[in-house]
Amino acid sequence: MADQHDAPMTNNEADEIPAKDSAQNGKAERDSPPPPATPPPADEDTQELIVVNENTTELDLNHGRIGKIENLEPLRRCIINDRLYLRWNLIKKIEGLDTLSTLVELELYDNQIVNIENLDNLVNLEILDLSFNRIKEITGLEKLTNLKKLFLSSNKISEIKNVNHFPKLELLELGDNRLREIKNLEGLKTLKQLYLGKNKITKIQNLDDLTELQILVLQSNRITKIENLENVTNLEQLYISENGISVIENLDNQVKLETLDLAVNRITVIENVRHMADLEELWLNDNQIADWSSIEYLQQNKKLATIYLERNPLASDPAYRRKLKLTLPSLQQIDATLFADSPDTPVQNKVIVPGALRHAGPLVSSRVEFDM
Repeated sequence: MADQHDAPMTNNEADEIPAKDSAQNGKAERDSPPPPATPPPADEDTQELIVVNENTTELDLNHGRIGKIENLEPLRRCIINDRLYLRWNLIKKIEGLDTLSTLVELELYDNQIVNIENLDNLVNLEILDLSFNRIKEITGLEKLTNLKKLFLSSNKISEIKNVNHFPKLELLELGDNRLREIKNLEGLKTLKQLYLGKNKITKIQNLDDLTELQILVLQSNRITKIENLENVTNLEQLYISENGISVIENLDNQVKLETLDLAVNRITVIENVRHMADLEELWLNDNQIADWSSIEYLQQNKKLATIYLERNPLASDPAYRRKLKLTLPSLQQIDATLFADSPDTPVQNKVIVPGALRHAGPLVSSRVEFDM
């Protein structure tokens, strides 16, 4: 009689027996590679550590997603001519700069700053750039008497004020704001460049004290008349394009002008510029000039090298460029084309655009960076 342990197993019984004992299974598990470790959850407050040499004289922290100005106290021992660049960050408040009294240049372009504050200790500051922020009022600059360049373009400023106490100011930039009136510029005897483009200004006025002014930018406003420039006799560049001007007038004292921009207006006749012996560039594109006698009028301007007249009625003449060149032989550039020996042989692979229009829009900033 066969032992019951020798009896054949049924299929069900075989299925219930494990293939390997627990000891063998444990060995197999130990021999297999461990599963990858699960990384700990990211700490939302983790910040990148920026190490700064305490003896540096120029600190570039542009585009660093910095949300707060802090921990700069060790830099108080820096030598003179210090520069601090904090462009393209997330800074909401000006702070933490009290110990940096030797700063000469401070750049906070393109942040989220609402108020100008906490700058009283920066008495050596010469250049301050607060463009592309959310500033509504010019305040907090009373102690910065050494300031030479102040950039406040592309903010929300509605009034020019608190800027006439700078005895050394050479450049004031307030383009692309919400200004409606030119005022409170008395006493700025050293000012050489004034940028007020892309605002809502309706009248040229209150510039009498700016006797040293060389560049005046009023592009893209609501001005309908050229006026009140009698005392501003040192102008070399005047930009009044994209307004509502219909007559070229009241420029008798502008004998030093080299560049005159009156593009995109309502002008029908070129006049009152013959006395500008130094005039080199005249921009009158997108006006209503139809008569070629206006071109003949410019024959007295012997230095005229560049003229823009495209999108005027006379530009529809098939011989437009040839006529211009024959009438004004000093021309080297007609519209965006630089010429070689004749108007029919333009220089290849080179496009010239007016210096003030090198970006897509009116000139609102003197700091525009452009690559062709």
